[in-house]
Amino acid sequence: MAALGLLVTLGAGNPARAATLTIENEALSVTYDDALGSFAVAEKPGGKVFVTDGRLEGKATKAAVEAASDPVFGAGQKIGVTNAEGGVASLELYAKLPFVLIRSERLNGGSEVLDLRKASPATFTLDLGKDAAELRTLGTGGLLAADKNPGSYLFLTCADPATRRGVVTGWITQERGSGGVFSSVKDGRIEIRTQIEYGHWLLAAGERAPLETLAIGVFNDARLGEEQYADAIARNYHIRLRPQVNGYCTWYAGHGGASNEKDIVTLSEFVAKELKPYGFSFVQIDDEWQGGGTYNGPRRGFDRVKPDGPYPNGMAPVAAKIQGLGLTAGIWFMPFARNHKDSQYKDLQHWFMKRNDGRPYETEWGGTSLDLTHPEVQAHLTKLAKTIQGWGYNYFKMDGLWTGTVTEQIYVNDGYRDDQIGNHERFHNPRKTNIEVYRDGLKLLRQAVGPDVFFSGCNVSQNMRTLGGSIGLVDSMRIGPDNGQDWNGIITGPLRGSRLYFLNGRLWWNDPDPSYVRDSVPLNHARLLTSWVAVSGQFNLNSDWIPGLSTERLEVMRRTMPAHGATARPVDCFDVQLPFVWLVTDTRQPVRRDVLGLFNWENAAKTIRHTAARIGLPNAQSYHAFDFWANQLLPQFAGEVQFDVPGQSCRVIAVRAASGHPLVLSTSRHVTQGMIDVREESWDAATGTLSGVSQVVGGDPYELRIAGITDGKEWKPGVAGLAAADQAAGVSVAQAETPGLLRVTLRATASREVRWALKFTASP
Repeated sequence: MAALGLLVTLGAGNPARAATLTIENEALSVTYDDALGSFAVAEKPGGKVFVTDGRLEGKATKAAVEAASDPVFGAGQKIGVTNAEGGVASLELYAKLPFVLIRSERLNGGSEVLDLRKASPATFTLDLGKDAAELRTLGTGGLLAADKNPGSYLFLTCADPATRRGVVTGWITQERGSGGVFSSVKDGRIEIRTQIEYGHWLLAAGERAPLETLAIGVFNDARLGEEQYADAIARNYHIRLRPQVNGYCTWYAGHGGASNEKDIVTLSEFVAKELKPYGFSFVQIDDEWQGGGTYNGPRRGFDRVKPDGPYPNGMAPVAAKIQGLGLTAGIWFMPFARNHKDSQYKDLQHWFMKRNDGRPYETEWGGTSLDLTHPEVQAHLTKLAKTIQGWGYNYFKMDGLWTGTVTEQIYVNDGYRDDQIGNHERFHNPRKTNIEVYRDGLKLLRQAVGPDVFFSGCNVSQNMRTLGGSIGLVDSMRIGPDNGQDWNGIITGPLRGSRLYFLNGRLWWNDPDPSYVRDSVPLNHARLLTSWVAVSGQFNLNSDWIPGLSTERLEVMRRTMPAHGATARPVDCFDVQLPFVWLVTDTRQPVRRDVLGLFNWENAAKTIRHTAARIGLPNAQSYHAFDFWANQLLPQFAGEVQFDVPGQSCRVIAVRAASGHPLVLSTSRHVTQGMIDVREESWDAATGTLSGVSQVVGGDPYELRIAGITDGKEWKPGVAGLAAADQAAGVSVAQAETPGLLRVTLRATASREVRWALKFTASP
């Protein structure tokens, strides 16, 4: 374990209050001035102070260095600070954790119950060596000047766009409270205020209670800081993600919101044949299948079908047919709200939350929030979840989740807005806070159905309280509002998915809502959105009438499934609201692969120019490049990347450093061009042989694009060879040489791994 140090310095005046306390780990040094009651944080090595004038909530009375122990982060040290009210706050450092953690404990020292509505555990000033006007804050509200940011839920990053150096501040836990981070500017410096809102947290006389945990860290690349922040949350919540899935939602397809029992089977049969071999795995039925009365939004009789509706024989037969095709059956419902006016609940009004004036807590479209602490409601939810699972549905799309927090709908919610959390009558269990109640509701559903049901959360834009409150409890999360097939809808998902990219694959799979490839959508738009989803690695969903798609549009879907599982980052996320450049890097095998996603969200053509170093490409004399959608080898380039991209279009370009010998630059299987399909690749210099293993889809011509045939020498290819087992299985191979590129095509009747080899002879 890395050493954690302690330094105590006595100053003038009262020695009991004039001590400077310091703790250190390999990344940070934290100093607390007991005389001033303030803390500072410096990075190591170098000793640059990036947090100054830090203040903990309450009037401090004493401070001391103590050993720290955390069940997740291990052993460390902390500076414990006791305040006049008897509460304790601590500044904590742990080995291998590049954040200082701030934890607070509130004491109710009075004789009456304390109603804790909110807390501000820490405020501090940032020093990044730049005036505040040169810096930007990036949070749930987007990329903004610090004095223009309304506040961000969960986290806030402050960075210098020129260098990407920045500070990440965020909440590690959201157990009882909903955390936010706020920025302002004073004297050219950015000031940060942190806040946790509880609604109502009732502390008995003499009770001590821990608040949420805050993390602060500085990074030369703030993107890596955001990723490490999400990793710390995932460690804290012991998150183990279910595999990423690709599939279909009926809602936008034009066959009625829920489709119908005939069309859904037709679609399922079609995708099982045409798309399942490429990674398509589930079919989800959306709103309008269910019964119940029509008051204020969707029907909410989720235990029965809609009378005279699209599924007259019930939901179970359709699920069985979907499952019989080897696909997962999914279904939409709203778990945490019902219609209090529905006759079903005439004698169950005690199930519902009430506003302070006694009216049911009803919100527009959302309906009436259930009291999730009431035993009868809990039994109802358990029975409902088991019923839906019993019909054969193992994918739950759960909408209107904010109703479980008993807060107002703020659609579309990005930056912080005061929703008067807790402005209602008490829960049946008054000791529970709004976020705690919401989390308990999700846990109850999971307990009811077990580990095999995929939970798709929907959606944070209805009220961002669900962003932090859902962590560790859903498998995917809609991170933006409903999109659409027009241009404004197309950019909705990428806008939110880019600023929250670091949550994807760590806390859940970011769901940007469906992509559209239907013929009425311009082909450049269809490729743009599906390529962005595929390159960024986010949740891949379609909502077209797939059996009616042209071959050209089906190809767009086939080449963007499944997810690559590699590392994807926006390059210019601190420069623009909606990044133009993404880099995907795959280092899971000895051969490194890089793919550039260039996305032009503007109407006019755009020239995208960056240095290779800023993008994150490996240091090389020159690079090979291949444009996937254009199916074209591009000229080699050196230290600067410069590509023209038409308006409202994209280019997906595979990039590999020239190595002096032939190499696999691209493949036809997927836009990531080798990341999901090339299982092995090696170059034997002694024999001049390039060999590898590729995962080939049955019936799909698979092309290897081999570059470097003029690197240093003229490399003349022989005839490509296949393993004996592949030849016996009827796999065929063909090859064609074009300027600077060798194309080798493999064909297999059934999906399989194909082992191939190609020997080259060299001439000067």
